[in-house]
Amino acid sequence: MTRLVLGSASSGRLKVLRQAGVDPLVVVSGVDEDDVIAGLGSDADPDEVVCALARAKAEHVTTLLPGAHPDAAANCLVVGCDSMLYLDGELCGKPASVDTARRQWQSMAGHIGELHTGHCLILLRDNTIVGQEAETAITRVHFGTPSDADLDAYLASGESLGVAGGFTLDGLSGWFIDGVEGDPSNVIGLSLPLIRTLAQRLGLSVASLWAANSTAS
Repeated sequence: MTRLVLGSASSGRLKVLRQAGVDPLVVVSGVDEDDVIAGLGSDADPDEVVCALARAKAEHVTTLLPGAHPDAAANCLVVGCDSMLYLDGELCGKPASVDTARRQWQSMAGHIGELHTGHCLILLRDNTIVGQEAETAITRVHFGTPSDADLDAYLASGESLGVAGGFTLDGLSGWFIDGVEGDPSNVIGLSLPLIRTLAQRLGLSVASLWAANSTAS
């Protein structure tokens, strides 16, 4: 029985997994994202950046498990993710302020951006890493143009400060997204199809994850 460990504090990622029948153990990494990005250099492409961040988070979580959750560390699959919006040649993470989020939305409105989410899966058996897979999922997002009043109200909600690119498909900003090309779950924070594929490479099926991590009470 393989316990799924989500290395993220994202409520969106947790919601996606739970709605898909998996209730993971949540262990948040303490990775300094700015340090990871700085180590990549200015020429790193978007996929490389988000994958490096996802890998750093997953690897850090594996070091936390033996002390905090020894039972899980004995047999688990750690999932690390990182999402960023690529728009007009720039990668955008979570806005640092409402003003930043406003400028972000003014740039996104009426345009198409790419939501890049890096995924890293690490398989542990008896506290030892026996497999690792990493890849990026990309979903194209078509942004609508909210009115000034709607944008003001949205920014006042505070949602934009907690999500990559200042938006999310499953929250208040869903009103202002005209469509997506690709996997919708990727926009929320993790791609179920990609996790399925990476898990299969590590010898795990969706059925086995359901059996070991059931959401049934």
